[in-house]
Amino acid sequence: MKKNIFFLLTMVFATSNYICGQDLKLNDLEYFETQGVNVLVYNNIFSGGFNDEKNAGIEIIHHGVRTSQGGAVRLSNTPEQWDLVPDVTSRKVNRATKSIETILSYKDYDFDSRVVVTAKGKGVEISIYLDKPLPKALEGNAGFNLEFLPSQYWAKAYTMDGRYNRFPRYVVGNTITRPNNEKTKQYKGYKTYDDRGTDKFIDPLPLETGRTFLLAPDETSRLIKITSPDADLMLFDGRVLAQNGWFVVRSLLPAGKTGKVLSWMVEPNAINGWTREPNIGFSQVGYIPSQQKVSVIELDKKDKPFAKASLYKVGIDGNATEVFNGKITPWGNYFKYNYVKFDFTSVKDPGIYYIQYGNIKTNNFLIQNNVYDKITDATSDIWIPIHMNHMFVNEGYRVWHGEPFKEGYRQAPPNTDHFDLHSQGPTTDTKYKALELIPGLNVGGFFDAGDFDIETGSNISVVNNFVETWEYFKPLRDQTFVDQKQRYVDLHRPDGTPDVLQFIEHGTLNLVAQAETIGHMAQTLSNSVLDNYHHLGDAASLTDGLPYNPKLGSYEKASDGLSSGVKDDLWAFTSRDPHLDLSAATMFAAASRALKGYNDDLSARALVQSKRLLKESTELLANQPQDSISKYGRSSNAATNLQLYISTNENQYLDKFQELLWPALDRNVNFGLLTALDALPHMDASYKEKLRPYVVKFKEYMDKLEKDNPYGVPIGLGNWAGGAALLNFGTTVCFASKSFPDIINPSHAFKTSNYLFGCHPYHNYSLVATVGATRPKAVFYGNNRADFSFIPGNVAPGILFRKPDHFENFDDWPFLWGQNEGTIGGNTSYLIFGSAFKSLLK
Repeated sequence: MKKNIFFLLTMVFATSNYICGQDLKLNDLEYFETQGVNVLVYNNIFSGGFNDEKNAGIEIIHHGVRTSQGGAVRLSNTPEQWDLVPDVTSRKVNRATKSIETILSYKDYDFDSRVVVTAKGKGVEISIYLDKPLPKALEGNAGFNLEFLPSQYWAKAYTMDGRYNRFPRYVVGNTITRPNNEKTKQYKGYKTYDDRGTDKFIDPLPLETGRTFLLAPDETSRLIKITSPDADLMLFDGRVLAQNGWFVVRSLLPAGKTGKVLSWMVEPNAINGWTREPNIGFSQVGYIPSQQKVSVIELDKKDKPFAKASLYKVGIDGNATEVFNGKITPWGNYFKYNYVKFDFTSVKDPGIYYIQYGNIKTNNFLIQNNVYDKITDATSDIWIPIHMNHMFVNEGYRVWHGEPFKEGYRQAPPNTDHFDLHSQGPTTDTKYKALELIPGLNVGGFFDAGDFDIETGSNISVVNNFVETWEYFKPLRDQTFVDQKQRYVDLHRPDGTPDVLQFIEHGTLNLVAQAETIGHMAQTLSNSVLDNYHHLGDAASLTDGLPYNPKLGSYEKASDGLSSGVKDDLWAFTSRDPHLDLSAATMFAAASRALKGYNDDLSARALVQSKRLLKESTELLANQPQDSISKYGRSSNAATNLQLYISTNENQYLDKFQELLWPALDRNVNFGLLTALDALPHMDASYKEKLRPYVVKFKEYMDKLEKDNPYGVPIGLGNWAGGAALLNFGTTVCFASKSFPDIINPSHAFKTSNYLFGCHPYHNYSLVATVGATRPKAVFYGNNRADFSFIPGNVAPGILFRKPDHFENFDDWPFLWGQNEGTIGGNTSYLIFGSAFKSLLK
């Protein structure tokens, strides 16, 4: 009885908030808003397949957090990433009727629907119109869905037609199985499930059904009311099919009807007078005494800035004393928020500190000369070796993964359009037939990211990153045992060899095997079936470790135990790309130098492949149209010739490098300057003087960034946060300031470290897992993401921009890869930046 009274009182309080809240307005950025609530209507559209579909459709940003998304007509109860998504064929904003109208189209079914979202009081009405009745194949399948972020709702209450319940922390929903012929189509004919020979798929059942649904009456900042006069509202738990699923509210579209076939009223609660709490950005790692120390404070535009902020020092007795207070200086508006700065550079005494702004107190941080000393250790000691493919990786009592892919890799069949943005052309471009085993590829290499494929382009850049780290900084750190014969890695166990040198060897082993066996570089070594591409957990269990035998039945194992009927073997996609071969030639030339004296055989083989691939790819490119573009870029040719010149000292490569470099810098100095700086130790004084105007141009770019955003660094606005550009910027600053200190002040490098370690939009957590920070991010998109955890040393892509004006980085939901997935390329770029940054400080 007491529980019922509590819920009734809560609902009365929530209702009072509805009464006080302001009506939703259609703003100039073409979404609906009131203070505390934004309703976006296809500002971010679905794109299908590889892209993350939890970032699109009708979305709700509720008191500063995007809690709802995916509002659209969908073809299943709990859509997965690889289910079909609608094309948005038109989007119209009608300010007179305060509405936004979109037409959604499923070409596979010749099915269109019209979704009209109209502001009505403190909510929006969502109406679905059909010009033609549902196709027969979609009856009972097509419905309107709106999805809610589990981490923002689990353990909170809900009511359906007055019945009380609670959102589960872990999936507990019921399911049924249905015949596969009733399953709606998925992306490019692939399927996300393994039916284990049953010819049936899993279909979730609703947790609740009714006409009035109230989410989180016990948490007014998340309270939303949904009603429908036309159809039942069904609540599903999408996590029953996939760990990255959301809670789904759904109504089926009726069969045989046209016109307005469905309507919902969605009313997100807006807390009266709410303003977003200030986000006090600072470096969680801390500061050295001599550096500039500026906190960037992100404020709600309705929040009036305070005049001052304070710095407190924590004494050895535990008591805190104010040691500094200073004026707040305005920076201005940047997208959704207003920014001010607090400069406490004058504080230099070592110690433990925190910032106080109004009644907001940050967690503590250090001022000390050694705060940056260990910023790369977790990445090199833990994250990188864990991602070594074809090895058993152990850490103390824990096994990160067994030896993966013992069965090797098979030739991808011609005309295969892969789900991970790869394709095999009309021929194999090799001597191997479709599905024939390509020997020798199951050695070396690194997992690309949160998945287990070897992306050749990424692995090429990774080896280059390791070589650059080795040649410039000679890190002798040895905390990893690597035995290629045993295929065994043990963390925190020195073996007498610098770890970076062993990482170079491991990456080169796989790439040389590709060049020697295939004759050129593979696009990727990846999954052949979608239902193991999304595998989470131990990489060694992704396949059964046995070569596929077509003579055996499905899931049957040969009597000798040496083959099976499971079609889980990975494929090599081998269509030749001369741009990729050029990138490999660059890497092989560099790796051959680093490996000399450590693994002379591999060093010699790498140099042979570098020269061969450069010659062959140059000839192939000469016969291609000039507008032919590869995702690996044309600038790799300049870098290739530079690396070959450094390795051989032959002037033909030097001449070609200079021929290609200067036009590349004229096109994009920010992209090519780092390659130009790499050449400085090997060039004469005239080269440095010729490079000087380009460094001045880069300085102008840096100055422009100071005006573009309050953090003074490049911030990406795409569907992948801008970590790569940030690290390239920071590394370029480090190298340019060493060679041209009169142009580039070394202090600019701190802008990158500050951003990485907590001075950025949305929150102030360090973007590097576990690194000496007081508050690093707690969850990442890695292969252990289902555990809501992290792999130490992982570097997040950064703060993701959501059109038209919202930044976010979820720290309670790891599954959004564009903001949380660490990659082998990104993490080794961080290794270079961190090494260059530490070197600069010394």
